[in-house]
Amino acid sequence: MQVAVQLLITGIAMGFIYALVAIEYTLIWNSTGLLNFSHDKFILLGAYMFAGSYVLSLGLPPVLAIIATIITMFLFGVISAFVIFNPLSRLSTNLFAVIGTVILGRIITEAVRLIWGPLPFTLDNFLRGSVHIGSIVVSKSHLVIIVVCSLITIGLQLFFKKTKTGKAMRCVQENKTAASLMGINVSKNIALTVGISALICATIGILVVPIFNVELQMSSMIGLKGFASGVIGGFGYLPGAIVGGILLGVVEIFGSMLIPSVYKDCLSFVLLIIFLLIKPSGLLGHKK
Repeated sequence: MQVAVQLLITGIAMGFIYALVAIEYTLIWNSTGLLNFSHDKFILLGAYMFAGSYVLSLGLPPVLAIIATIITMFLFGVISAFVIFNPLSRLSTNLFAVIGTVILGRIITEAVRLIWGPLPFTLDNFLRGSVHIGSIVVSKSHLVIIVVCSLITIGLQLFFKKTKTGKAMRCVQENKTAASLMGINVSKNIALTVGISALICATIGILVVPIFNVELQMSSMIGLKGFASGVIGGFGYLPGAIVGGILLGVVEIFGSMLIPSVYKDCLSFVLLIIFLLIKPSGLLGHKK
């Protein structure tokens, strides 16, 4: 029983990571109509910026390094929106726009390789160890992931439903032409959306530093599974992204007990194919 609970917590933690990536896909898709396949590279950049620059190079305490990384990545997202995402969203063919996001991801990867080098590294003292909850031993990193990701998802829901800026962003997502006629600056709202998405990427990058080595391929599978989570939950719908991510994380962890762990990544994509064939709208897609 204790092992099952520990596995469940691990699955939920990884599921929340996938859910946040799915939320990023949803935010960009709803605001620009683009499938952004550079999300994983934003996560990669956030992880390297936090661990490689602010902690190891500059020697900042983790709290200050987290704040600096989030601010830097938000600004990077806003600049990327004006320079890249806004022009891409105006292209007549979505295929070229998607290719543009892939190229952006490649540019980020090569920039990371050039700045920080190709060799992997770790942060030994960041969110290491475990916490005892009764008789259950929980990884400190997994517990922090669950708490932080829960707060982010609740915060996003409140932001979009309760604030004037959030409502304006939702209006842009629903109908850009109508939003423009109402006096809403569509380009600025898209920039803010991409900035928030980059901020979330930075958070994911920081949260996975204790779990993975910081290296150039650390976020590739996270990005793919985040996309799968969005499809499973209902693409373009925030609650669906959360449900899809958690389901994927739990299935992956418990499935690894039935098959060799080296094949556990296959489970995610088998589940994706099943949903595409049986229920392409996703679990909550009909509720959008």
